Amino acid sequence: MKEDFIEMLRYYIQRPGIENIIRWLESTDFFMAPASTKYHGAYPGGLVQHSINVFMRLIGKCVDVQEGTKVETIAIVALLHDVCKTNSYKPKEIEQERGQQVIRYEYDNKLPIGHGEKSVILIQRHMRLTDEEITAISWHMGAFDTRVKGGSKELSQVWERYPLAFLLHIADMEATWLDERRSGDV
Repeated sequence: MKEDFIEMLRYYIQRPGIENIIRWLESTDFFMAPASTKYHGAYPGGLVQHSINVFMRLIGKCVDVQEGTKVETIAIVALLHDVCKTNSYKPKEIEQERGQQVIRYEYDNKLPIGHGEKSVILIQRHMRLTDEEITAISWHMGAFDTRVKGGSKELSQVWERYPLAFLLHIADMEATWLDERRSGDV
């Protein structure tokens, strides 16, 4: 999975800094991290699988809906939208479930600055992003974003100005709820 993911990054993203991103990801637990504590992709390698699933969902949407969006931009926002989760999941316990050992995780966020915002900051430490990419990654949680829960009215403006942000959110939800098993699913 790691090799496939790195190959995708190199193939689709030609922007200066991509090799820095790859080196940084290799220095983290990105390739072995779960995507969540107990929901989608709650197993070792779930985060990288989720990122690939989001890319596959988003590339189809952009071809059908958002003509003109660069494949490089699609790859950046889909494959890197959840880098904020690196080094944040710690194994809590191993349980027996349906005759299989299942690792349970706890979330320990060392840089609590907002989910999408954190991904943007971490990426920009290594590679510049466009305004569209920043906005799509920053708002990929859609109505689940804490800014919306706190009363922000910006989400509709974001989706109107940058349809890619809406499409990334939908691709993320589809990958989460349609493509990925939950912890304990067989």
